Amino acid sequence: MYSVTKDFLGKPAPPGYIAGLGRGATGFTTRSDIGPAREAAASTDKSDKDKTKAQQEAEDDVRFVNAENEEGLFSNMPYEEDDEEADKIWTAIDAKMEQRRKGKRKQPDDQLNGGIVDEQLQGLKRQLQDLSEADWNAIPDVSQLAESAARAKRRRKSAVSRRGERYSQVSDSTLVAGLGLIGYDREISTDADTDGTTTNFLALGQARDDVLRMKLDQAGDSATGKTTIDPRGYLTSLSTLGAQTAEIGDTARARTLLKSITQTNPKHAPGWIAAARLEEVAQKPGKARSIIAQGCENCPQSEEIWLEAARLSPRDEARAVLASAVRNVPRSVRVWAAAAELEAQAGDVAAQRRVLRRALELVPTSVQLWKMAVALEPADDARVLLAYAVELVPLSVDLWLDLARLEPYSQAQKVLNRARRAVPTSHEVWIAAARLEEQQGQPEAKISRIMAKAVAALARSGAPIDREQWFDQALQCEKEQFPMTCRAIVAAAASLGFDRDDSAADRAAAWTAEAEKLVPQKPAGPGLETARAILAQALDAQPADADLWRTAADLEREHGTAAHVDALLKRAVQYCPQNEVLWLMAAKEKWVRQGDVAGARVILEEAYAANPRSEAIVLAAVKLESETGQDARALALLERARASDFGEESARKQMQRGTPRVWMKSAVLLRQTDQLDAAADVAAEGAKLFPDFFKLWLVLAQVQHQLGRTSNARQTLAQALKTCSRSPELWIFAAQLAFGTERNLARARAVLERARVFIPQSPQLWLEAVRMEANESEAVARTLMARALQECPRAGSLWAEAIFLEPRAQRKAKSVDALKHADAHDPAVTAAVARLFWSERRVEKARLWFERAARADPDYGDAWAWWLRFEQEQPQTDANAVENIVHECERAEPHHGQLWPQVAKDPANARLPLADILFKTAELLKIS
Repeated sequence: MYSVTKDFLGKPAPPGYIAGLGRGATGFTTRSDIGPAREAAASTDKSDKDKTKAQQEAEDDVRFVNAENEEGLFSNMPYEEDDEEADKIWTAIDAKMEQRRKGKRKQPDDQLNGGIVDEQLQGLKRQLQDLSEADWNAIPDVSQLAESAARAKRRRKSAVSRRGERYSQVSDSTLVAGLGLIGYDREISTDADTDGTTTNFLALGQARDDVLRMKLDQAGDSATGKTTIDPRGYLTSLSTLGAQTAEIGDTARARTLLKSITQTNPKHAPGWIAAARLEEVAQKPGKARSIIAQGCENCPQSEEIWLEAARLSPRDEARAVLASAVRNVPRSVRVWAAAAELEAQAGDVAAQRRVLRRALELVPTSVQLWKMAVALEPADDARVLLAYAVELVPLSVDLWLDLARLEPYSQAQKVLNRARRAVPTSHEVWIAAARLEEQQGQPEAKISRIMAKAVAALARSGAPIDREQWFDQALQCEKEQFPMTCRAIVAAAASLGFDRDDSAADRAAAWTAEAEKLVPQKPAGPGLETARAILAQALDAQPADADLWRTAADLEREHGTAAHVDALLKRAVQYCPQNEVLWLMAAKEKWVRQGDVAGARVILEEAYAANPRSEAIVLAAVKLESETGQDARALALLERARASDFGEESARKQMQRGTPRVWMKSAVLLRQTDQLDAAADVAAEGAKLFPDFFKLWLVLAQVQHQLGRTSNARQTLAQALKTCSRSPELWIFAAQLAFGTERNLARARAVLERARVFIPQSPQLWLEAVRMEANESEAVARTLMARALQECPRAGSLWAEAIFLEPRAQRKAKSVDALKHADAHDPAVTAAVARLFWSERRVEKARLWFERAARADPDYGDAWAWWLRFEQEQPQTDANAVENIVHECERAEPHHGQLWPQVAKDPANARLPLADILFKTAELLKIS
């Protein structure tokens, strides 16, 4: 082939040609390629022409340094008014930003004047340590100085205003005319028929109360999960609504439709039944019977249409209808049962017996008919009938069980054996056999063997049931008063559903969860025996699990008897002798529940022998002796305990004896027995040994204050706060001492402010500060409460106090905020809302909320005290209500609260029972 030679090869490129430009393969462009950015001037200057190329490049470089220089690209553009305005705006912005930057770069005045202020005052601060207590107390109160300065400032302002302002008197006619123009009504109108030009403030107040009341109800429902709708009243109101009559147009359309159905398919029985019921609803019973009669003629083999015809017919006609029905459908069990029931309604037992016997001749395999026939016969005849029935229907478990119930013991055993062979997959037969043995007083071991065989036999027959179903059967046996069978079922079926790899701990956990589901809600309710049996299986699998023993003991304490609890705890301490809690539970049951002090003392001696270094057991023995009046024995035990080694590493390293709680209990017991000097010595020695235990310091300061040594108590607290600065109790007592009898609020305020520096978010400190300020000024207290709620927004004690700091008209709104922001189950807030309802005389609401408060946290003693005080104040309170509150409070054994610990730990109330402490606390409550 001939090669084609390009004619442009070897020729120079045309001017302006760029290689690759047509296909987009261009490279980068430099300034040397495009030339300068500024167009050449029209007129050339000789001086510019004379410049060298180097000088021009230097000028270009200077121009391009500033990004805002427009000499290049935009030098030939016209400068318009918009450009001038934009330049002014940007210039002003630049000036403002530069002023801000100058302010930030400015050096602080305190550094310019010679250093930080704190550094300048260091010398003065060091001189404060030379001040005596008298000089310190002579310092004037800051609040007085601030108040005098404020008064002087107000005087200066008033003088200036008097000099600069002039007032002129306005005539009465002018005021009246102005009042008429604005249209204000000077009286609160109660008339509901207003035209909208005036404001009904009474209606606004009532609407506001309704809204707040609704919000409180909703908040209470969200806290407890209950509803404000009374279900019984709601259902009653529904039952009062009568049957609504169908409209004429709907009835006509339905009648036409059903007529078309019956004419199109006359053998369709549901169509005839629907047409008859439509006429019944339309209050036309005669027409309904006529339609259903036509249906019986067209559908004689349908039992539903015969039963509907019998229902719509009177009693005499119904007998004839059912007679026709049994001729057309002789094997219908429902028709025969309806005929027998019709005779029963007429009271003719003989006729009913004849009907059933005729029915059994035609339908001998109907279990329902056999049961109805047996129910009409005496025991001997019923036995004969059942013997014949089980021959005809051998797979009916109910008939076998009914026959076994009517037979004597020996014959019943044979009947159940026959039933087991006839129906090998039925667990009911095995359970009936076990219950039969229990009725005859057979030992529990025999019943257990029967149920063990039952579980194995059902597994072999291919019809086993799972563990939960067996436990349901055990619960049913318990309900029917067969406890031995219940326990035997649980023991036989407890291991079902577990693999070989499942450990004993896993099995015990599963059994414990199933037992907790069966715990009865009420004492001695159904489920106790079943739960007890399941827990027994768990204890057999894990006998060394102390928590499992405690769960079983709690179940017995809540629902069982004292004998059951005693027996269980004896077994528990045998398997877990090193567990202190089980020993203490056993001793408490003996002492508190059974009143056996000697038995409790023996248990504690055995516990101490098994746990010689147990602090809890020693203190329990001390409590037993002190509360039974044996103070000498209690003090001797404490003295020996203070010299004992309880095995604490820190104590042994520092050669200390006893424990902080032992030393504290010693001082408290000496204080209760009026040995104040000895109590102070013991507390002081204990505080030296254990300086980090704040309760020893607190007891020491309280004893010194009780002895009248207030200055010593202040020194003790000052020393204690150096090592226990995180204890709010010490700070609060120090503030109370600072407040003192002289009511020096400034000193107490200073102590609490310093405390909040160490403990910034302590509701106790804020609450104490608010209460101290409230004694002088409620306005100041509300301001401080606002700060407290910002620091501790979920503190229920602060919200409860904030509700009653508000004026009465604003308390309900504050309570809504408290329920919204605080914990939904906080007992302090719930009790405060209950008090609010009480103040409004809404007794039922208040009672409900007091109960909620006590149930929300049973350990909060103030809720029980408020509930008791409320019931005591009601004129028609039932005596049982007060007794129930006391009984439930004794079961809960509360320890915390705001007023409850003060009453319970008062030395004068040391030996009072819990019921007396409850009544004393209720008496001290202040109703606002």
